[in-house]
Amino acid sequence: MVDSQYYLPNDIGISALDCREAFRLLSPQEKMYAHYLSRASWYGGLVVLLQTSPESANIFVLLQRIFRKQTPDQLEQVAKAAGLSSEDYQAFLVYAAGVYANMGNYKSFGDTKFIPNLPKDKLEALVRASQAFQENPTEMEALWGISSCLIYSLEDKQKQLGLGDKGITSYFSGNCSLEDAELAQRFLDSRKLSAYNTRLFKRENGGKPCYEVRLASAVQKDCAVDGEAGSSCGSFTFEDKEFIVKRGDYSPLMEKVCHYLQEAQAYAANENQKKMLEEYRRSFEFGSIEAHKEGSRFWIKDKGPIVESYIGFIESYRDPFGSRGEFEGFVAVVNKAMSERFAKLVSSAEILLPELPWPQQFEKDTFLKPDFTSLDVLTFAGSGIPAGINIPNYDDIRQSEGFKNVSLGNVLAVAYATQKEKLTFLEEKDKDLFIKWKGPSFEVQVGLHELLGHGSGKLFVQDDHGKFNFDQSNVVNPETGEKVSSWYQGSETWDSKFSTIASSYEECRAECVGLYLCLNKQVLSIFGHEAQEAEDVVYINWLSMVRAGLLGLEFYTPESKSWRQAHMQARFVILRVLLEAGEGLVGLEEVEGQDGKPDARITLDRSKISTVGKDAIHRFLCKLQVFKSTADVEGGRALYEGYSAVSDTGAHNFLRLRETVLLRKEARKMFVQANTRIGGNKLEFGDRHMNQTGGENVELVEYESSAAGLIRSFTERFQDDAEQLEADLLDLNKADACYWC
Repeated sequence: MVDSQYYLPNDIGISALDCREAFRLLSPQEKMYAHYLSRASWYGGLVVLLQTSPESANIFVLLQRIFRKQTPDQLEQVAKAAGLSSEDYQAFLVYAAGVYANMGNYKSFGDTKFIPNLPKDKLEALVRASQAFQENPTEMEALWGISSCLIYSLEDKQKQLGLGDKGITSYFSGNCSLEDAELAQRFLDSRKLSAYNTRLFKRENGGKPCYEVRLASAVQKDCAVDGEAGSSCGSFTFEDKEFIVKRGDYSPLMEKVCHYLQEAQAYAANENQKKMLEEYRRSFEFGSIEAHKEGSRFWIKDKGPIVESYIGFIESYRDPFGSRGEFEGFVAVVNKAMSERFAKLVSSAEILLPELPWPQQFEKDTFLKPDFTSLDVLTFAGSGIPAGINIPNYDDIRQSEGFKNVSLGNVLAVAYATQKEKLTFLEEKDKDLFIKWKGPSFEVQVGLHELLGHGSGKLFVQDDHGKFNFDQSNVVNPETGEKVSSWYQGSETWDSKFSTIASSYEECRAECVGLYLCLNKQVLSIFGHEAQEAEDVVYINWLSMVRAGLLGLEFYTPESKSWRQAHMQARFVILRVLLEAGEGLVGLEEVEGQDGKPDARITLDRSKISTVGKDAIHRFLCKLQVFKSTADVEGGRALYEGYSAVSDTGAHNFLRLRETVLLRKEARKMFVQANTRIGGNKLEFGDRHMNQTGGENVELVEYESSAAGLIRSFTERFQDDAEQLEADLLDLNKADACYWC
């Protein structure tokens, strides 16, 4: 039997993201704008296949070819004739839906590989019996041949994403180690190049290692970009090693992104949107992060748009080194009622920020009031969909020019709905309260986490001209009582300095800010919670966090002593901090479940949250910020990795608790997203319908909440140029195949 963490259960939750009403209310121009931005996002999102694993793109094409010829309903009869049971066929549909939803065969949340939950010979029988195989046996045979072994392989290295011998990644060639990643980062820093849109390939040249840094771009030739000093590309010697910087990674996909961004420009609502799209297009055309930063500046200035979007190489969670961005693009529509609450929170930010537990000199000089809106997602292309976002991730822009926050309302509405019988590790008396207040408390936490978590704190920097952004002669480190003695220099950034722990450390800091400030009655009042209701929201927010810390153990790999998910590592760290606070604040015990199998119970003394709990978070949060502000990597690592350690010694046997968590885990939900298309008549396709929504005939195409619905959304998403697109993906994958051996 394969460990259940390596396949998706047949009864996995699948929910449709409902944006019908939000889309209906858009003007014809806004619908066209949203449509073309969605197209740009979806084509760009395919880049994630090539960023995830060597086999992901091949599996995607295999599935697309099968389901373009036969819908899931039509294929079911073929499956039965080929000897598959209904459970086998459902397992295949769930696997296919999982590949689409995660943009690859590794979970976007947790980074573990998942394989089909049916025998390989049965899947092979189905593939061979499919119409796609019957019509094109030579190509399908070849595609199955290069995909099948890796679809099912669970060798130790292939069980999770990672660098070197710790896992699989296609951000780096298979022969790269952590030392190679560190060397490449020093090289990029020396050239003032960002790693966000790069991959690193190492090869031999005359018996010596040669490193190829590849920039994502539509253009493949090495030329200078308007507005930049010179070409980033060329051959360089650095620390006696050869580096080659070249353009053209994902070129056919980047061309598509550029094309649809240009189409969207014609329907932009204002000059900021037009300039934003122009800079994004320049970024994806030439591989220029400077152009993307310029586009982000215009995006920040585009206050309160009806159709909100962001696109590019954004989050660095899945790069094992922590500095390369995964492609994502989203298009969403403002939810005005919820956005009013977030606007009130923004207005209160300058009152709330001084409450945070670090000295005023460690806070930004001025708080740049951001947009903070609640959005209903129309399109979110990438490996997964978050509940909230704080962007851009460029430190220099966030510190001096601003940022935006968004809360994704229709994601929150379905992602965190919980059934009582599936609620693990809580006392019975807490379960009803948890179900009632989980959604509202998470809404408060997301707001504080994004706005005042990621939006707070200052980085101390000395620029290339020797100028400091703080008074280095007077600022005192509150942890040591001595003057600050370290800071960021030149092109160093938070990600480049703290690398492998940067993402999780920052998520932990933001989560702690949320816990700390949710105790403020003014904050609770903004979200409509008063008196007893407000106390219940605080209690459930803190209880959710300590329970999430326990659940986080699912995402720890004992063999490599590594964490596979930034947010869950952060929540485990917070659990450890609150357990360490003592005085009965948090209780965690191993018990026997009603089924006779190992279980656990976590408790929280609500009377001690505002005293013992607040004091513990106060102390820990101050340390996190001080290490971050002062670029003290050594101190920050020692603190964070200490609390991240999972062992079988001490007051709690976390390694044994991890087994209990795995025994009782619930699979993360998958989302079905709508499509948009420009068309005329209302069409009927079996269980699926198109709603004609007016405007310039932009239709919203909706699908049922099932694995079959999710699959159909993807096969119909790329039907205009399916064969060319699939050929491009296979060619891109084949060109780099030699690097994964």
